[in-house]
Amino acid sequence: MDSMNRQVKNKIVYVAMSGGVDSSVAAALLKKQGFNVIGVFMKQWSPTGHDMPCIWKQEREDAMRATVALGIPFKTWDFSKEYGKEVVSYMIREYRAGRTPNPDVMCNKEIKFGLFLKRALKEGADYIATGHYAQRKGLRLFQAKDQNKDQSYFLWTLTQEQLKYCLFPVGDLLKPEVRKLAKKFKLPNHAKKDSQGVCFIGQLDMKEFLLTYIKPKKGKILLSKGPAFAKASARQVGTHDGVYYYTIGQRHGLDIKDGAGPYYVVAKDIKKNIIYVGPDVQVVANKTKIREFNWLNKPNPPVRLDVKVRYRTKSVKARIDTRGTLVFENPERAVTSGQSAVFYRGQELIGGGIIH
Repeated sequence: MDSMNRQVKNKIVYVAMSGGVDSSVAAALLKKQGFNVIGVFMKQWSPTGHDMPCIWKQEREDAMRATVALGIPFKTWDFSKEYGKEVVSYMIREYRAGRTPNPDVMCNKEIKFGLFLKRALKEGADYIATGHYAQRKGLRLFQAKDQNKDQSYFLWTLTQEQLKYCLFPVGDLLKPEVRKLAKKFKLPNHAKKDSQGVCFIGQLDMKEFLLTYIKPKKGKILLSKGPAFAKASARQVGTHDGVYYYTIGQRHGLDIKDGAGPYYVVAKDIKKNIIYVGPDVQVVANKTKIREFNWLNKPNPPVRLDVKVRYRTKSVKARIDTRGTLVFENPERAVTSGQSAVFYRGQELIGGGIIH
């Protein structure tokens, strides 16, 4: 065994195992490479009063079966209280303020690369690993090989100090390759479907979930006329249950009586509880303000960068100035307050922030 293999064999990696195929294959690959692998299931917050398809007990059992198949130790860490405070309460608070938050980003920041990383290092781990589709090269982070599965968008809050302890074993693989490896490693969850949506609410509609925490409040849906957003010329075309439940660019779920559409949410007036709708051409913005920046590789503004303002969209060209104003080279659709603006230089993730 060469010195590199001896070095790897002595390294301890705590793998965040969700019960899904990606994190299970990540653990299998690390074990094959010679790491001392320990699987950890993080119990997250679960709501009460709903028939939840994403049940933590089943996920834990799937994770535990994978560790048994791999012959590695298994731990369960209960982060439900912290998850409820840092992720769920944050999400509800943001919706109540009229913004559209991204709980996956907050989960990564506070739980996976916050609490989990700190506790793993305290217990003696050299690294942590997750099933995220992203690629680490030194202290730089890049998009995954599989562009359809790339999850770098959700990792913009990472710091270089955190990144040096992080491994992403499936980041250089395509999803079909991961499936094949899961079968090759004889993992019991090799055919398990990928999770959809926000895990702690499962397949429950977000509006239905929010109704439990934010009381409905009937209001008007007004049609904005003209290429520019014009409140003065707006007329009522329907009613809604509360501005909190709707997001910019949304089309479905609107109770609109005027059949001339299709109409999209183009603006919200939180104080007056009014939703303004209009044609798709009005759901665009030339610029926006960004707050709460985090940089993995900080540029020197003003600078031209690639940016994503939504997950599963292609990056677009924009310029960020010294005051945090992001100006798009071409009007961008559905720029939504509370969502993440994530910056790239080519394939490299260099930072991000929250849309104001």
